[in-house]
Amino acid sequence: MGGFFMNKKQSFGFIVGLFVSLCFLQRAQGGELEMKTQFSEPSKSLTFDEKKTYQAVIHTSKGEIVCELYPQKAPLSVTNFIQLVEGGFYNGLIFHRVEPKFVVQGGDPEGTGKGGPGYTVSAEIGLPHQKGALAWARLPDHVNPQKKSSGSQFYITLEKIPYLDGEYTVFGQTISGMEVVNRIAKGDVIKKIDIIIK
Repeated sequence: MGGFFMNKKQSFGFIVGLFVSLCFLQRAQGGELEMKTQFSEPSKSLTFDEKKTYQAVIHTSKGEIVCELYPQKAPLSVTNFIQLVEGGFYNGLIFHRVEPKFVVQGGDPEGTGKGGPGYTVSAEIGLPHQKGALAWARLPDHVNPQKKSSGSQFYITLEKIPYLDGEYTVFGQTISGMEVVNRIAKGDVIKKIDIIIK
């Protein structure tokens, strides 16, 4: 009979090869394999229920920070953030930048301020930078005239900073744990982030 046929040994080798080809090994620790998820810029936003609230609980080495997300004002930004959170992107990353009376910033997989998921997100500028604002970092105007947001790096403001208004996309606001934000130091860890829908 014609067609493609493999014996058991060939079939096993093919399956193993296919598995290795499809999976990118991030690291092996303690005998457990962790696979790196590939992320991409959201082309459209998730469907958000206007009657519900969306919150991010950021578990850090200093405690918990709770931020309300604003999907009605910044739908692509919130979609991107949720996508990264649900994929475990932020787990174990650090706050790589802490500027007193200004911001704490994290979400860079390299921990240098230069890394990200490999894409940017369209700007959704409009909300003000109140104390505790959750916003996307971005590259400066001379290389980024459209003010596109970083794909993953976010910051939380330590004070009200009006001169950032109109320049960066704010997509959430700290509603609990501001005392934790104030204690964040460079190198502190983002253990994980949970999305809560109420």
